[in-house]
Amino acid sequence: MTDWKGRRVLVTGGEGFIGSTLVERLVREGADVRALVHYNPFGRHGWLDPEVHREVEVLAGDVRDAERVFTAVEGCEVVFHLAALIGIPYSYLAPESYVQVNVMGTQNVASACRRAGVSRLVHTSTSETYGTALQVPINEDHPLQPQSPYSASKIGADMMALSFFHAFELPVAVVRPFNTYGPRQSTRAVISTILAQLHSGATTLHLGSTTPTRDFTYVEDTAAGFMAVADCDRAIGQVVNIGSGAEISIGDLVRLLIEITGSSATVTTDESRLRPSGSEVERLLCDNTRARAWTGWAPEISLRAGLERTSAWVKENLSHLQTTGYAV
Repeated sequence: MTDWKGRRVLVTGGEGFIGSTLVERLVREGADVRALVHYNPFGRHGWLDPEVHREVEVLAGDVRDAERVFTAVEGCEVVFHLAALIGIPYSYLAPESYVQVNVMGTQNVASACRRAGVSRLVHTSTSETYGTALQVPINEDHPLQPQSPYSASKIGADMMALSFFHAFELPVAVVRPFNTYGPRQSTRAVISTILAQLHSGATTLHLGSTTPTRDFTYVEDTAAGFMAVADCDRAIGQVVNIGSGAEISIGDLVRLLIEITGSSATVTTDESRLRPSGSEVERLLCDNTRARAWTGWAPEISLRAGLERTSAWVKENLSHLQTTGYAV
C-alpha cells in the first residue's frame, strides 16, 4: 500500500458526504490535503468548515470554472474528483445543469490535471450508470443505460475522463461506487430518510417503491476503495466497481431499520417519491471481483453494523436533519 504521508492531494467535492469522509481518512494517513468546495455566499464549507478541519486547505469555487479548477489542482500529486450535481429527481427538472456540472466540470478537472502533470486522477462514477441490471452481479463490462438525466450526465462524465487517458495518456482511473450510506448523508437518500422518520416517532413511513434491490456500502469502506484504486497502476484507464457484493430490497431494508430502531412503524407509498415509468432501476448488485483482485480492497463493515452506526448518528443529529435535510 502507498504511504500517503506528505503527499499533496486534492479532493473536489470534499465538503460532501463521501468527500469529507475521504478527506478525513487521507488526513489520518498523513496526506497534505486540499479540498475544492462549492462556493456559497454564507461562507460555509459543509463538513469541512475551518473551525473543525484546520489541517485541510479549503478552496471555494465551482468545477465549471476552468481556471479556478486549475488553481486547485496545481501542485497536487493525486486528485480525487467527487464534485458533482447529484440527486435523480432534480435531474428530471433541470437536466442541462447536470450536463454543465458533471460533464463540463469533469472536462475542466481532467484538463487541469493534464496541464498540471498529476500522477493520478481518480474520477467518481455511480452504479446508476448501469441502470436496471441485465445480468447480475454487475461487473464493469455491463452495458451503460441512461435511465435518468443524472445517470446520462455521469456516463458522459465517465467517458470524458477516460477520453483523456486514451487521447492524452492522462493517468486516470474511474471508481464506480454502488449505494453508499452512513453518517452525514442527507435525507435525500433512502436510509437517512427512513431513519429520520423512525427517530422522529413516525408510525407510518412515506416511501417510494420498495421492490427495487440495492447494494449498500458503508461510507468508510467506500473511501478506502477510492484510496485503493488510486494506489493501483492496473486501474489506470479502467473502471473499478466498489460495492459490497450483496443486495437487499428496499422493503427488507425498511424492516431491518425498524428492528434496529425498535419501532413498530408501517409503510405507505408516497407517489411523489416514485420515479417516472421507465426510469426506476429495479436491481443493483455489484461484482467487486476486480477491486478485490487488483487492489486488495474488500468491504469491512457489515450492513447491520453500518446501519446501527448510521442510526445512532441520525438520532444524535435529528433536529438539524428535520429542518434542513443535512446536519451541518
